[in-house]
Amino acid sequence: MTTDEAAMHRAVALARQALGRTSPNPNVGCVILDAARDVVGEGNTAPAGGPHAEVRALAEAGDRARGGTAVVTLEPCDHTGRTGPCTRALLSAGVGRVVLAVRDPNPLAAGGAETLRAAGVELVEGVLADDARQAMIGWLTAVSRGWPFIVWKFAATLDGRSAAADRTSQWITSPAARADVHRLRGEVDAIIAGVGTVLADDPHLTVRSPDGSLAARQPLRVVVDGAGRTPANARVTDRAAETWFVTSADRGPVDLQKMLEQLYGRGVRTALLEGGPTLAGAFLRAGLIDRVVAYVAPKLLGAGPAALGDAGINTIADAADLELIDVTQIGSDVRLTAAVKGA
Repeated sequence: MTTDEAAMHRAVALARQALGRTSPNPNVGCVILDAARDVVGEGNTAPAGGPHAEVRALAEAGDRARGGTAVVTLEPCDHTGRTGPCTRALLSAGVGRVVLAVRDPNPLAAGGAETLRAAGVELVEGVLADDARQAMIGWLTAVSRGWPFIVWKFAATLDGRSAAADRTSQWITSPAARADVHRLRGEVDAIIAGVGTVLADDPHLTVRSPDGSLAARQPLRVVVDGAGRTPANARVTDRAAETWFVTSADRGPVDLQKMLEQLYGRGVRTALLEGGPTLAGAFLRAGLIDRVVAYVAPKLLGAGPAALGDAGINTIADAADLELIDVTQIGSDVRLTAAVKGA
């Protein structure tokens, strides 16, 4: 016999497995229990245009779903888009009980809970809501406000330097940390860098598998280049991934808020900011960073550029406060994950 909490733990894990593959749809996880409360089906959201988590789990469960329970991280959708409503699929399968963690903030898809309850389905809400919310935080945040969830990733020495005084920066962190960055890239819809980083480091901004080959799915590469300075032979101009070059009509600074709103319109719900200290400072100054992932290497340089440039903060009272979410040793380095308070 499987408890609601145990089934939701599994649903949350399934939701995390779908990170980076579902936008503009949410990364939902679902587990189906039969009438005896045994697990008979599970699934997560397929790439856009494919079946939702509930439909995939129901397909695996078949007739065993009748009279059973659907445990799902997000309120089942109640509208017809590229696919039909998940509420209809649950009712057609004869599910008698639905356990959900989080309500859907998207008014276009919300209302599933009421539809199910009106049809006589027993509804239980809020089970492991915090865990489910963290698994889907990028999508939930983006849909609630209309621009992507932004994660700023950087690597630095213990004294906060992103490069040496001679501007050399490869490699500050260990191979294990660099591999973890590729995992992080694979969980987002876009990777953002500034033209300064392109000129200095000529990054590829792609996701690579452990064997060094390009991953099958690549996030959109976004180069913030107000004056159009990206060289024609830069690696971000190749065909390894789609690239969006963001320029300014007057060759001045790019309106970052407008850029993010346009990215949202392109289906981007989560983005990894990998641009250098100048772009990171501009994002922080504009209040556009939601989460920080810092890879700190046990090295000291004493000179060289800092990881963060001018963010418009002139006194300690105005410092951006962070809430630590996770501290993990990755190889010889430490990965710090923190939420920006008030974001």
